[in-house]
This record gives sequence, structure tokens and C-alpha cells, in this order.
Amino acid sequence: MKNNLQKLSVLATLLLNLCAATELIAAQPNNKQLTLGMTHEFYSLNPLLSQQLGSQYIYSTVGYRINAIDADWQWRCWLCTKMPTLENGMVRIIEEKGKKKLLVDWEFKANAKWGDGTPVTGYDIQLAWKVGKSPNVASGGKEQYTQIEAFTIDPKNPKKFTTKYDKPRYDYYQMPNFYVLPHHIEGPVWERTKNSVGAYEKQTTYNTNPTNSGLYCGPYLVKEIKPGSHVVVKRNPHFHGKKPKIERLVFKIIPNSQALEANLLSGTVDMIVEGSLNLDQALSLDKRLSGDAALKRRFEVKYREGPLYEHIDLNLRNPILQDIRVRRALVYAIDRHALVKALFAGRQQVALHPVHPLDPYYTDDVMRYPYDAKRAASLLDAAGWTMGPAGIRQKNGKKLSFIFMTTAENKTRELVQVFLQNEWKKVGIEIKLKNTPPRIFFSETLRRLKFPAMAMYAWAAAPDFVPWYMLHSSEIPTAKNGYSGQNFPGFKDPETDAALEKITEEFSFAERRKLMKIVQQQYAKEVPVIPLYYRTQIAVIPMNLRGFRLTGHQFYAVNTVEQWHLQ
Repeated sequence: MKNNLQKLSVLATLLLNLCAATELIAAQPNNKQLTLGMTHEFYSLNPLLSQQLGSQYIYSTVGYRINAIDADWQWRCWLCTKMPTLENGMVRIIEEKGKKKLLVDWEFKANAKWGDGTPVTGYDIQLAWKVGKSPNVASGGKEQYTQIEAFTIDPKNPKKFTTKYDKPRYDYYQMPNFYVLPHHIEGPVWERTKNSVGAYEKQTTYNTNPTNSGLYCGPYLVKEIKPGSHVVVKRNPHFHGKKPKIERLVFKIIPNSQALEANLLSGTVDMIVEGSLNLDQALSLDKRLSGDAALKRRFEVKYREGPLYEHIDLNLRNPILQDIRVRRALVYAIDRHALVKALFAGRQQVALHPVHPLDPYYTDDVMRYPYDAKRAASLLDAAGWTMGPAGIRQKNGKKLSFIFMTTAENKTRELVQVFLQNEWKKVGIEIKLKNTPPRIFFSETLRRLKFPAMAMYAWAAAPDFVPWYMLHSSEIPTAKNGYSGQNFPGFKDPETDAALEKITEEFSFAERRKLMKIVQQQYAKEVPVIPLYYRTQIAVIPMNLRGFRLTGHQFYAVNTVEQWHLQ
């Protein structure tokens, strides 16, 4: 009897283990559906209108670029058939009326189609050019459109077109943000809205009918969309490239990063995309996975260094921040090394400027701001801000006080805010925290310049990055230009402008590097922005996901989503 009971006990244990294994296998996502969790909300899937990570990430599954940088940091074609170069004759320097100009030939792949079966042609990129350069549309990086003065489409083959640049420029091949718009759908919308400021943004089909299959030419099509909640995409039967193995992707928006992690562990989402977890959370999760055999079999935390730059824009329209002594004092007053040690176990690198150390243009020969509270106090004294009775500096009866904004419900950014708030309080600066949801922060707070003093967020750049859109004075958003451009601080510096303008015309890398050094030096000297740290790119993926590669730059792993599959 005893032996029988022992046998039953062993059998019961085996059955329990088998059930547990079966549950684990069942919990593994498969090629029917993959649910991706993200903290970033999306504003619009019109690629010209939204620079938010959430919008760009989702759009990368349904829209294809002309070309982009891959995970090996090499430029390659996405929609185009061949990369144009001077050597292959597809790029030509010409002269018109004594002025040099540049002609670049492109050709779209013969089988590239929109989701409704309509061919992708030069008319689609010509429409994007018209919309992007319009002063009535708040497009990001307007200079990429205005630098092209003409499009010529081959009448015999509309897949072929030529761009004419107003001057020779080395970066003619860098077209990743020059998206295509479906002329057969968006063309009529543009014609009836082009003369009114903001009208196109409201009436674009991407907002009025976002599930229209003809809007997309990527591996997937949008099938369901609910702002603030989720987006569902399904395979595009007309996609010209490799057929995706995963039938359906669900993007689930969970703004609170702690709640997102809980949803991952409970199985509500299968993975967490880049930009949603910060390093401290990733390290904590990694430690938890290492101590739990079942969880370790389900998930893997991926890391990759790259040009992700966390910083604080200073609103230079603010009279107090127009004083460079105040701006420099703000940087001297914070111990950024202590910040990354306390919050990121020292594994994030303190930034000097927006150019990452892995970028070939990087230089550390710039003005430095080591932690020096006494020097910060001295600068504030010299600027006329004297210590008041409550420990807050005053000048002409006014407190030295700033409103500090960032994306709400981002645990790490909120911790950074509190750390910096305490640092600045030590030298007599009052900081008031006021955060907004990411959707509002990026579409209104930044773009419409509604931050009174400070705005913290990250730039995601690419190798060979020239920060024209962020630093050239022509990129300052205004009502006149439809709030285009990304120079949110309002930075105006003649030396920076001149260097940026020369860089684009310089075909010699050695000469461009010298000019980029000037840009970095002026940036550090003038302090339009407070550099914080370079962020590590992080994602959490299911152990059975194959084909996923972190890129370390602004073109995320999802840019090659058709290569993903689940074993």
C-alpha cells in the first residue's frame, strides 16, 4: 500500500510538472499573433506629421521608406532598387546660371504597391515633397523637403524619378524620413487643404479613415485602431518584399512603465519594445528573470548602445534663461555622474552634447561642466540672483523659479526630475514639476512650444548624424512656418548655422568632421540644452522570437519586422 502511495505521489508530481510545462509552452507566443507592449502613445500614422516614437514604431510595420540604416549601421534600399552614387552615374553635379546643383536618380521596385494594389510611383513621393515643404503643414525636419527644388518623373516609367537639389550636398542619399504618401488617396485631400494652416493635419485620411488599406505599403496593414489603447495590424497581401511569418501584430499602449512590466509577466503582452523601459527597470527585470527559472525560459532582455540622447531643452524665449550665466549655472549645479550611478548603476554614460561617442563625428574637445555647486552659485550671484530668506534666490522681487516638464507616468524620468529638483534647490533654484501624457507632450507641449522653461525627453539619431533639424535657426517652430522644425529651444547661433550649412555641401568626411567639431563646441559653450546621458537601447523579447535585432539608432528593430518569426 505504501509503495502504491509513493508511486501515486511520483505520478502526481510528474503530472503537475507536465501541466506546468504545458502552460509555459502555451504562454509562448506563436506566428498567429504577437502582442507588443509600449509606453509611448501615438498621435497620427501619417509619417510626415508625427515624430513620436509610438507613431514611428507602429508605422514601420505598415509603411516602407525609400532607404534606411540597418542593424549593421549600413545604408540600404527599402523601396528603391539601387543606392545612387556619383560612381554609378545616378548622381550628377550640374551648373545652372552659374550655380552648382545636384541631380539624383531614383527608381522604386517594380512590384512595390500600396495595400489596395495601386503601384507606388514617383507621384507618391512628389506629393510628400509638396506637403512636407508647405508652410501650412507642421512637418518634422522641413529642410529635408525645401532643399529639393524640383521633382521630375519619367513619363514612360513613373517608377523612375529625379530629384534636383538647390546645391550639391553629400547627404543626398539620406532619405529615411522622406516618406511616400499615396497620391491616389491623399492627393485630393491635399488639393482642398493646401491653402489653410493646419487643415491638412485635420483632414488627412490617416486620421479620418486610418484603416484604409491604400494608405500603407509595408509588410502589414492597419486593421483596427483605438487611440490611447491599441493598434492591430495584419499581413499585407500586396507587400512586395518577404512575406511576414507572423500573421497579426497587436500594439498595446500602456503609458505606465511599471504597469507595462506587470502586463509582460502576466502574459497580457508578449514583449516590450524599445524606448519603453529604462536601464534601471531593465536591470531589475533581468535580475528577476535570472532568479526565476520559469521566467528565464520565457523572456530575454536585449541591450545595445547607440545615439539615444536624454536631455533637457531650455526655452530660450524665457527672459531668465536668455542669460547664459543662468544656463551654465543650471548645468554646474547638477552631479550627473551621481545621477547615473544612483539610478542606472553607473551604466549610462554622461553626455557632453547630442553626438554619441560611437558616432564618427564625436569630439570631447568641448567646454565641460563638472559638478561644481560653488561655481553655479557664483554665476547666479553675478547674474543678480541673490539668496532669499526661504532659500530661493530672488531678483527684483521675483523668485528664481522654473517649470520642469516631461512625459507623465515615466517612472525613470520622474525619478530624474526629483533628483535634479533637489540638486537645484541646494543652490537656491525653485523647480516646479508639471508633466503631461506623451501624446500631448510631443504633439503640443514641444511642437507648439508650450513649455515655459524646461522639457526633458530623448533624441534618437542615426550614425553620421548632422543635427540640422535640432540646431539650425531655420528649424525653430513658429506659427508662420506651421510649427515645423525641431529646434524647440529656439537656439540661434551664427557660428552653428554657418557650420551646419557648410557640412551639407562638403563631400570630404575629414572636412565635415572639422565642421561638426565646431557645432559640438558651440553647443557646449552656448548651452541651449542641458545634456544628461546617452541611453542604452533596450527591449524585452520572448525567448522563441527569431530575426529580432536591436539597431542602436533611430530605425528600430521593427523596421525589418518581416524577418521576425516565432519558433
